[in-house]
Amino acid sequence: MNEQRNLFLAIALSVLILFGFQWLFPSKKPAPESVPTVASGAPPVPAAAGDAAVPVPQQSAAVIAAKSRVDALNSAQRIRINTPTLHGSLSLTGAKLDDLTLAGYRETPDPNSKEIELLSPAGSANPYHAEFGWVPADAGVKAPGADTIWNVTLGGELSPSSEVVLNWDNGEGLRFVRTISVDENYMFQVAQRVENYGPKPVTLHPYALVSRTGTPHTAGMYILHEGPIGVFDGTLKEHKYADLKKLGTERSKSVGGWVGITDKYWLTALVPDQKAELTGRFVYQQVDNSDRYQVDFTGAAKVVQPGASDEVTFHLFAGAKQLSLLDAYAEKFGIERFDLAIDFGWFYFLTKPFFYLLKMMHTALGNMGLAILALTVLIKAVMFPLANKSYASMSKMKLLQPQVKALQERFGDDKMRLQQEMMALYKKEKVNPVSGCLPILIQIPVFFALYKVLFVTIEMRHAPFYGWIHDLSAQDPTTVFNLFGLIPWDPALYLPAFLHIGVWPLVMGVTMWLQQKLNPQPADPIQAKMMMFLPIVFTFMLGQFAAGLVIYWAWSNTLSIAQQWVIMRRYGVKP
Repeated sequence: MNEQRNLFLAIALSVLILFGFQWLFPSKKPAPESVPTVASGAPPVPAAAGDAAVPVPQQSAAVIAAKSRVDALNSAQRIRINTPTLHGSLSLTGAKLDDLTLAGYRETPDPNSKEIELLSPAGSANPYHAEFGWVPADAGVKAPGADTIWNVTLGGELSPSSEVVLNWDNGEGLRFVRTISVDENYMFQVAQRVENYGPKPVTLHPYALVSRTGTPHTAGMYILHEGPIGVFDGTLKEHKYADLKKLGTERSKSVGGWVGITDKYWLTALVPDQKAELTGRFVYQQVDNSDRYQVDFTGAAKVVQPGASDEVTFHLFAGAKQLSLLDAYAEKFGIERFDLAIDFGWFYFLTKPFFYLLKMMHTALGNMGLAILALTVLIKAVMFPLANKSYASMSKMKLLQPQVKALQERFGDDKMRLQQEMMALYKKEKVNPVSGCLPILIQIPVFFALYKVLFVTIEMRHAPFYGWIHDLSAQDPTTVFNLFGLIPWDPALYLPAFLHIGVWPLVMGVTMWLQQKLNPQPADPIQAKMMMFLPIVFTFMLGQFAAGLVIYWAWSNTLSIAQQWVIMRRYGVKP
């Protein structure tokens, strides 16, 4: 039985099941609401009948006129944000967190390149911000909004050692106080207090939102979620940007939980009091012909009596999706399933341990490429008994190849008789042709889990290997069409992307071809020819993948070849 054929067929079948099940049995979604097109300055869209009206921020004409991010930042008074991991500023207009860059991450492997821009103000190319506030039950009560200019009570800079206190008085008996603090990593705390010095009780709903304008570029991979995400009453909910466009709005009641917008490596997430009853939303709108995505939480009504005050606290995570950090926050604040911000997929029980193993090896070896090689060796060692069974079965089949070929020549025109004679031969020699399949099928989840880990781990981003590989998360930069850089021209300017074949994809293709040569050939000549083309197909396909993934695959093939070679020699089969 051809081990390589079984592996690829099993993988293909798995993928077919994944896509086929989704196509035949799509998940039931609530009936889509109408998706409104909103002009600048339009009133807020109500959350639902009887709910508080959570604002969907609009851009004023004055802000839209800003031509750059710098111009947009200069259009409002700001308080600087400075932590070991974050740089940026807080706008006093609306008290919005709308300017954040990640101090530890750059746009390219060049250490002098720009820091990753996570949040951007209204008026920039792609506004992205977090906002907090109160929605009065009585529309006649004035509450601070997106255009409210707040006063600074305390603090000239927001840092781990200095918080900022803002205030605003509506002049009608209500004073709003906002205290903002940040830790040394990526977690902000926003405490909102309302003080009633008027003669009547006031009912207000606290809210927090994250708003993103423009549909960002995504990896577009089925195995990776990018877009709105949240956990409501312990249940994970995800929406791709395209899906939310069709859906319009979705609401979920929850006690605690979290909601946010995730990219492959970055996350902006709202974390409320984990004991509070809330209504969470995913919202899509068109504003000034631009896509607007919003996630928000609305809290239960707070009735503030005259002479009294009330307060709620939200947390905002805005930064890199480091698993250890997400787990630490989950434990500290009791956030349920916060680690699912990293898309570990169906094989969560494997991918998360693999992730931690990879990180441990990275710490020990000091190089992510070496960590990938070491983790592959470790997994191969654990799977050694299963692989041995499979390879032993194939070695026995290889010994019978001359006899099988003789039967094919004798009964080639009679397929039924050929199968009967082959089964009789296997029975006589005590060989089970399918005994190598089960061990391989068991290894499929391991393969997918490790692949997933290498795809989503932020530690692989901009991590160098050796030689020409300066970023394991990017494709091999070399290409055969300029002799790997010897000819001074860039084929990418003239050739389609799928023709970009670097050194490591070629190495991977060669190892796959060598492994096929060690395996018994399929009895069906058409199937045999198809198998011959698989290394070529995979070479072109993986040429577009991250170099780290291709190196893993090439190394895994090499280890399998070595293991199979030893077993074949043990059974007297000439490799």
